Formats: sequence, structure tokens, C-alpha cells
Amino acid sequence: MRYTRLWMSLTIVFVLSFAVLGYYGKEIYHVMPPIPKRVVTNTCHVLFTEQNIKEGQNVWQSMGGQEVGSVWGHGAYVAPDWTADWLHRECVWILNTWAQAQYGKTYDALDEETKAALQTRLQKEMRTNTYDPNTGDLVISPLRAQAFAAISQHYYSLFTNDPKLANLRDAYAIHENAIKNPNLVPSLNAFL
Repeated sequence: MRYTRLWMSLTIVFVLSFAVLGYYGKEIYHVMPPIPKRVVTNTCHVLFTEQNIKEGQNVWQSMGGQEVGSVWGHGAYVAPDWTADWLHRECVWILNTWAQAQYGKTYDALDEETKAALQTRLQKEMRTNTYDPNTGDLVISPLRAQAFAAISQHYYSLFTNDPKLANLRDAYAIHENAIKNPNLVPSLNAFL
């Protein structure tokens, strides 16, 4: 009799646990971030398309996927979260660009007040939702488009065989020429 209650309790726990997992799994699938049809500047210059993003995902999977780092914080312990790495590099690039343009110095050379002002400006730049659900376009500023080009070059060097990034590749546990065909790197950049 006592064991019957324990088995019933265990069964109820299993059923409830899987019901919660199923519900939230479905919710995550339905509320996932949209993949934009196009990423464009506010002057309508197309940087990349939905197809480029999907091709980039295939490139990512072909080189090991989660084995070489995570995307959106889901995954590996060996290499970095590439989304976070990309955003960090983009923010640093933008802050340095603004600091050079306005003050003739690198961002790190500025006083704390000026840094705080630039950080506030950066938050507005990065957090503003510019996705248009009607067209599927994600519109970014020309400055972010320049940052995209600069960071794309960094990742091109990282995932090919640039000797300057050999130590970084070692730290990330990525072998040289992780992407055999360099023409695929722009699609990977679109995915990251």
C-alpha cells in the first residue's frame, strides 16, 4: 500500500514535469527571435538576407556547431559564446569610433564622465528595436554597418588561417582553416 502511493507520486511528478517541459518548449519555438528577411542600412543598402543567415547556420554546423562555442548562450564550455563576443566587439568598435571622432582619443583614454555619456548613447543605439515585422527588414545605422564590416573581417581572419590570430584560435580551441571555403565566411558572419 505504501509503495503504491510512492509510485503514484512519482508518476504525477513525471507527468507534470513533462507537461511543463512540453509547454515551454512549444512556447520557446513560437516566440523565438525572428530571422529578418533582410538586414539593411537606413539608406536601403542590403548587408545580408535571410538566406545568408540560414547558409551561415549550415556553415556553423559543418564546422562542429556547439563544439566550437555557443550561439545565444546555448552550448559549449570550450569556446566563447559567439553572439556575446560579436556584440562586445561591435560595442567596443562603436565606442572607439565615437571617441576618436569627438575627442581624438581612444575610448579607454577618456575620463569616466565622458565614457558614461558614450555608454548611454551606445545603449540607445544597440537597444532600439529596428525590426519591422511588416516587411521583415532589420534596419541598422550606417555606423553599425561599418562595425559589421570591421567585425566580419576579424571573424574572417579567425576562421581562416591568419597567423596574427593563431594564439586566439588556440585559446578558442579552433583549428586553422576551420572554414575550408573562405567564400562561406560572410554567411557565417550573417548567422553570428
